[in-house]
Amino acid sequence: MSKVLLVHAKGGPPLGHVLSRTAARAEVHLLALSALPPVVADSARRLCVSVVTADAHRSDLVSLIVSRARTVGADAVLTFSEYAVVAVAEACEALGLAGPGEAASLARDKRLMRRTWREHGLSQPEFRSVATEADLYEAAGALPFPLLLKAAWSAGSTAHQIIRSPYEVSTAWRRSREVMAESALLGYAELHVAEAQGHYVVEQIVTGTASDWFDDPGWGDYVSVEGVVADGVFHPVCLSGRMPTVEPFTERAGITPALLSQDAQDRVVELARQAVDALGLRDCGTHTEIKLGAGGRMWLIETAARFGGAMTVPQIEDVFGLDLVGMLVDHLLGRPVEWPEQALTPADAHGAAGSLVVLAVDGDGEAWHDRKVWDFPAVTRDIPLSPGSELSVVAESSLPDGSVVPVYDPAGGANTMAALCLLSATDARTVLRDFETLVDALPRVLPAARTEEVAV
Repeated sequence: MSKVLLVHAKGGPPLGHVLSRTAARAEVHLLALSALPPVVADSARRLCVSVVTADAHRSDLVSLIVSRARTVGADAVLTFSEYAVVAVAEACEALGLAGPGEAASLARDKRLMRRTWREHGLSQPEFRSVATEADLYEAAGALPFPLLLKAAWSAGSTAHQIIRSPYEVSTAWRRSREVMAESALLGYAELHVAEAQGHYVVEQIVTGTASDWFDDPGWGDYVSVEGVVADGVFHPVCLSGRMPTVEPFTERAGITPALLSQDAQDRVVELARQAVDALGLRDCGTHTEIKLGAGGRMWLIETAARFGGAMTVPQIEDVFGLDLVGMLVDHLLGRPVEWPEQALTPADAHGAAGSLVVLAVDGDGEAWHDRKVWDFPAVTRDIPLSPGSELSVVAESSLPDGSVVPVYDPAGGANTMAALCLLSATDARTVLRDFETLVDALPRVLPAARTEEVAV
């Protein structure tokens, strides 16, 4: 039986989903660079031939992966974590195995990504790379306000800071650096590039307009194109839509499929294809985010050399019947795979699915007035959803019931989430409406936190 070394780190699709699909295709050896979620530990031991935990901050991470792959005789090495993509790509190169290729860093470092797209003349916000506070001041003098400061190697909107005037530059610079340091302690940081915490990009904030693209209100002004690169050829799979983000740009919910017209979807997919092709990736999943503007304008946000995180992959399997994890494993092992001939559309979908990030923020983007306790049974009992809708909680990505919901930190992004929920419904409009119902009702139905709980 073929052998796969799966490198686990924080982020990406739920490990339980990835493990079960990988184990159905090959003998799995797990190299864990971060602690396994407690709810997955037993299944990991059952599904994997070996489970090895290693120090994620070793300076020789690539050699660690290469050594472990050789020890188990791996025929393929892969990861679904943003933070391990570059290390795994370099390990695959050293082993002579299929992988993202040398271009993986272009899909990880936002500075290199944007430079590459600029060289290819692709539509994106104006930007500058920054490494010091002085660089940021210089960029602020050259770009129009408002600006968005991003850590070049971050994920999940971590350390994003909106800068509206020159007077906010120093505060934004200090806060972004603080958040990146805090995230690194939690395991949400690049694992291979030691100097990554010092790399930033600042860019112009472009104005999105969802109403020019969607017939229904409530959609966010950006979409993601999910796909794969196989033997250097990009295969778009489908589009996912969003609810509006929470300031600064923290994602609240992803919905599959996105309800765009065929013409609009074709134009979005073509820009995603140009973005992926420009990066020169070879064999990996892809996740490309695109901002939608008035009059058909579009801007590239970013592309990743891995599948979308949260529940994007399970949503696609639920809606379109495609096991992307298993298909990618098969491809990396040299087996034939039939990728979609073109991006699937709402007409191809069987129902719809979406994932909701539970943040202590209401539908208007305002923080909850009181501290609450996460209680999923109360959510399912007290919040009525549409007929046919089914809501579940992703245990490995959620706090246990009874935990105090964290205060939303705009700079912390998804790091301050309380839970991740998955909703299956008859269609995408229903998912969107049910999510709006949930967001509005959560601060009302969740139990109040006691003073002593908040203090802890």
